[in-house]
Amino acid sequence: MITRIVKMTFLPGNIEGFKEIFYESQKLIRAFDGCIRLELMKDISNECIFFTISHWENEESLNTYRDSYLFKNTWSKVKPLFSERALAWSLSPDQQK
Repeated sequence: MITRIVKMTFLPGNIEGFKEIFYESQKLIRAFDGCIRLELMKDISNECIFFTISHWENEESLNTYRDSYLFKNTWSKVKPLFSERALAWSLSPDQQK
């Protein structure tokens, strides 16, 4: 399983626009082949910072989504709303015992 965390910082006037885009897209993203879970989280000390946390069956599923029209279309709407560059991490469980 892959966990993808994306940190996004928005201009204050763009937060509602981002939320509209996210909530319109979330069902499609959750239904995308390989997506296990998708959450939107907000920083408790800075109302302009949001995180998406998604869980994918494997890296191939995540990459297929990232190459999809759904991702490219959604990202093209969200990206102009940022106040700074988004940061992203792809994580896998540590298998060491």
